[in-house]
Amino acid sequence: MSVRFELDPAVTPEVRDGICALWADVSNAGGAVGFVPPVTAEDVRPDLVRHLAALAEGRERLLVGRDAGGRIVATAFLTLNWHRMYTHWLWVYTVMVHPALQGRGVGRDLMAAVADAARSLDGIIGLRLTCRGGTGLHRFYESCGYREIGRAPRAIKLADDDFRDDVTMWLDLA
Repeated sequence: MSVRFELDPAVTPEVRDGICALWADVSNAGGAVGFVPPVTAEDVRPDLVRHLAALAEGRERLLVGRDAGGRIVATAFLTLNWHRMYTHWLWVYTVMVHPALQGRGVGRDLMAAVADAARSLDGIIGLRLTCRGGTGLHRFYESCGYREIGRAPRAIKLADDDFRDDVTMWLDLA
């Protein structure tokens, strides 16, 4: 499947609603994007609004992937660091690929587009992200060139008896 990636699209109602729908679909398919299913688009909307506020304030950048019909099928938010000692790297948050496209190379394409977008920004030498342990995501990110640089045991609580490690990954761009 061909997906076209765009950095910093205009945040129209179509983009906002497309991201919201994608986030709910990914969450309900078991994706590790901050929610435990079942969720609706309205459940994820407050988190999206926080990202959109950060975009408007210039603290984040948005990368979207669209299918041939223009539907948003992938996203990642690139968060700038404002502390003077950390401005040379970005956080990568809310990495999502529509469940129907997973296993088709779209995730790898998204992560390559994230790295390309970061390289296009002045002075950025690295990317950092976290992922939920117990999902195999760290192996996916390793296959995209990231390496594990830290792990907080049992830092994520999904349910009273379900704790997961919070795994920190790094990609050198320089």
